[in-house]
Amino acid sequence: MAESLEIPIVGVEPLALLGINDSNLKVLTHNFDSSIMVRGNTIQVKGNADEVAQIENVVTEMVYTLKKKGSLDEQDVETLVRLEKSGSMEHREEGLDSVILFTKSDVIKPRTEGQERYWKLARENDIVFSVGPAGTGKTYMAVAIAVAAFKNREVSKIVLCRPAVEAGESLGFLPGDLKEKVDPYLTPLYDALYEMLPVEKLRALMDQKIIEIVPLAYMRGRTLNNAFVILDEAQNTTTLQMKMFLTRLGVNSKAIITGDVTQIDLPGHQESGLVQCQEILTDVEGIKFVYLSPRDVVRHRLVKDIIRAYDEYGTERQNTA
Repeated sequence: MAESLEIPIVGVEPLALLGINDSNLKVLTHNFDSSIMVRGNTIQVKGNADEVAQIENVVTEMVYTLKKKGSLDEQDVETLVRLEKSGSMEHREEGLDSVILFTKSDVIKPRTEGQERYWKLARENDIVFSVGPAGTGKTYMAVAIAVAAFKNREVSKIVLCRPAVEAGESLGFLPGDLKEKVDPYLTPLYDALYEMLPVEKLRALMDQKIIEIVPLAYMRGRTLNNAFVILDEAQNTTTLQMKMFLTRLGVNSKAIITGDVTQIDLPGHQESGLVQCQEILTDVEGIKFVYLSPRDVVRHRLVKDIIRAYDEYGTERQNTA
């Protein structure tokens, strides 16, 4: 049975809600069979009763998201529609404070207590070190937090980097141009970005160097203003490299440094810059450390067991040595 409903646009600017040239509204009309029209400050919906109720829920979430984020785009609306249709519109009850980023198919939010601490510290501080084992979401969350800051216009640039330890940061002998030389070391960062941004948009941002993915060696001499900077695999930095990276930050910039101190691949007996900075920077205001554990692993269920088994094996060998 057909049902009609008028949804008033209250508390937000209609243009911000509906999008430029009604781009957000068009997402709604594309995803639903019901008639959806705008008259003044009212959205008029007519169609199947169940679908009308779904549209009302999505519009309510659109208003809530716009108020919380200060912006709303087509990708946000697509995500809200998908969540409503799948019956998994859970973030409303938890509050949008727990949502890091809306993607085309889902929302990215902390899934463990450790990740909740990580997210909270990243919002409140300019530099955060995230230290923990594989699978705890260190890199993925860092990229999501950076993309969210960019989308919310908190920064105008994202720079992601890793030390290319296997190449000794001496990349000249490798074939190809710079991109071809370092891409194998930067794949995890590309993977995360491709999950969070439409492919064409990401490529355009990278072409404009608004988003950069570079080896750590190419950070030397730069000053990054109004940027979100991520250093991944920081356990493989030397003391001088870590100091160099941290001193790249300019005005209105933030940084997240991630690493796993159990996977140091530095040649010889060089001390890890990530290990050392935990002693040097602990008491510096505006810098925080968050330590993730196997309890925060969000990959395959066996990953926790694998990490635990290796930890126990290492402890036993130390005790018998």
